[in-house]
Amino acid sequence: MKNQSNMKPTRLTDSFGRVIQDLRISVTDRCNFRCFYCMPKEAMEWQPKAEILSYEEIIRLTEVFVELGITKLRVTGGEPMLRRDLETLIARLGALDQVEDLAMTTNANFLSGRAKGLREAGLKRITISLDSLTPDRFALLTGRKNFSEVLAGIDAAIEAGLSPVKVNCVVIRHINEDQVINFAEFAREKGVHVRFIEFMPLDNGKVWRRDMVVPGDELREMIHQRYPLDRVQSGNASETARRWRFADGTPGEIGFINPVTQPFCGHCSRIRLTADGMIRTCLFSAVEHNIKALLRSGASRDELIGFIVATVNQKEDRHHINDPEFIQPLRTMSCIGG
Repeated sequence: MKNQSNMKPTRLTDSFGRVIQDLRISVTDRCNFRCFYCMPKEAMEWQPKAEILSYEEIIRLTEVFVELGITKLRVTGGEPMLRRDLETLIARLGALDQVEDLAMTTNANFLSGRAKGLREAGLKRITISLDSLTPDRFALLTGRKNFSEVLAGIDAAIEAGLSPVKVNCVVIRHINEDQVINFAEFAREKGVHVRFIEFMPLDNGKVWRRDMVVPGDELREMIHQRYPLDRVQSGNASETARRWRFADGTPGEIGFINPVTQPFCGHCSRIRLTADGMIRTCLFSAVEHNIKALLRSGASRDELIGFIVATVNQKEDRHHINDPEFIQPLRTMSCIGG
């Protein structure tokens, strides 16, 4: 990608010395599921189409981010596969110079018929959100009866060669922690990476309480008692998951993402672009930075670079979930982007 001026791009580093290399790109705030900890069952007020970034706008902004040193891209939502012609965007993102990794997070409802096309377009990895392995509990958690479609989507992703296929499970006390062993067995059977995520205060209904959080170490001990685990040392300090393999050599992997009990903010390398064009420097940010307004005003490349660099410099040192004065963000995960 050629520079349009003599301004030399500055590698994205925040005021705490963390190098920013990962960009999460939300393409829609809409979702066809209604997970109780994310969206209410009643109708939501979606962003008007005019407020959502077009693919051309996403590409232009991503080009600038990549020029500044972003090497990893993740497409998120809402449910990203609700966005029309998503494969077109994937192909264009994958063609950008310096992009080393292109992934997507999805509920997999539409994946069975599109996994191959997404892989051919340039998608490398996929993460599937799934909080239960039984149809009745799945319906309770999501408000939908699409369990078989999700399982078919996981199989299609494996067959298409998206690797690794990761399955993210948000564990909530007295809701689904009894299925943890089932998920470990699912990892062994399918050869996928199952990652357990501590319940975070990003829910629409504001039902989050600390006693609903199941610490990752508690889950790891449950699995270890049944299927002994060995630690995987990745060497990547910014990796969010603490990873474990099965000691008996069975394929599959288990990970634990523990933002509540074991925060990993000190090595955070991520920044987020919402579907309506706001930059968020943290999932729990109290403020957003409106790059869409600048972009639509006809901003030059240098102006966009300056805005991004200044925004990253405001990245918080950490989230404040564990502080008494913590205030839950106004927007939920579906609006922010995973």
